[in-house]
Amino acid sequence: MSPKAHNLSTKPGWSLNQRDPRFIQSLMPFWGWLYDYYFRVQTSGWENIPADKTALFVGSHNGGFAAPDMFMVMYDWFRRFGLERPVYGLMHPKVWQFSPSLAQLAGSCGAIEAHPKMAIAALRSGASVLVYPGGIQDVFRPYDLRHKIYFAGHQGFIKLALREHVPIIPVISCGAHDTLIVLADCYKLMQQLHSWGMPWLFGIDPEVFPIYLGLPWGLAFGPLPNIPFPATVHTRVCPPIVFERYGQEAAGDRSYVNICYEIVQNQMQQELNSLVKQS
Repeated sequence: MSPKAHNLSTKPGWSLNQRDPRFIQSLMPFWGWLYDYYFRVQTSGWENIPADKTALFVGSHNGGFAAPDMFMVMYDWFRRFGLERPVYGLMHPKVWQFSPSLAQLAGSCGAIEAHPKMAIAALRSGASVLVYPGGIQDVFRPYDLRHKIYFAGHQGFIKLALREHVPIIPVISCGAHDTLIVLADCYKLMQQLHSWGMPWLFGIDPEVFPIYLGLPWGLAFGPLPNIPFPATVHTRVCPPIVFERYGQEAAGDRSYVNICYEIVQNQMQQELNSLVKQS
C-alpha cells in the first residue's frame, strides 16, 4: 500500500505525504560532511536490517535537540538504502506546537507525530518506523547517565510491535553525549515553582529542565536549541528482537508487555556496554 493512501488528518504531522525525497537529497552533502569530519562517525551492524521486511527501530539518543546520533543514523540509512525506501521517525507532539516551521522541515525528512495511529499507518504502508521511547527525557539525561538506556517507562513501542507483528531492531550509540554536557535536570524544582504560579516558557511544560554546558550559550538553563561540540560518535544497529507472542491479545497483556519491555531494555543495555568498551 502506498504511503499516499494515508492522510489521517489535515493537522501537521498527521500525513505520510509530507516526506520529500528531494529535500532529503539536498541535505545529504551537509550530513555527509558532518558524518565524515565533524562527528567522525563509526558504525556497524547494518547487516542486521532485513532486506524486504518492515521493522520498528528503537533507539536511545543523546546530545539535546541537536541529537547528532539520530541524524547520523538517518544519513546512514539514506546512503545505504536510497531515498525511496522510506523510514518514518516518530516526533514528540510538542515539537509541532513549539516550532511549526522546524516541525515542517523535520516532516520533509520523514518525521510524523508520535501517535499510535500514525505509527500504524506508516508500518502498514510498507515503511519502517524509528522511535526513541525516552524522548526529551532521554536526549537531555545527565552526563553521568550517558551510558544508560533510558526509556522513561514508556511502553507504547512494545504494544505497537506486538500489535503489528513486527520485529524490534535496537539502534544504540555512544559519544554523542559529549556534544552537550548535561550537568543536572532541575525539572522537579521548576515544576514546584510552576505550582506556585510561575508560568512555563511559551506556556508549554517541557518535561525536562536541564542545566548544561554547550554552544552557543556556555552555561545554559532549560531545553534550548544547541550547536553540538565536535565529538566522535559510534552507532550500532543490533540484531532483531523477536518475541514469542504477537497480536492484540499479547499487546493487551500488561504482564507480557512488561516482560518484553525488560527484554528490549536489557538487551540494548548489554549492547551499549559492549559498544562503550570497544569505543
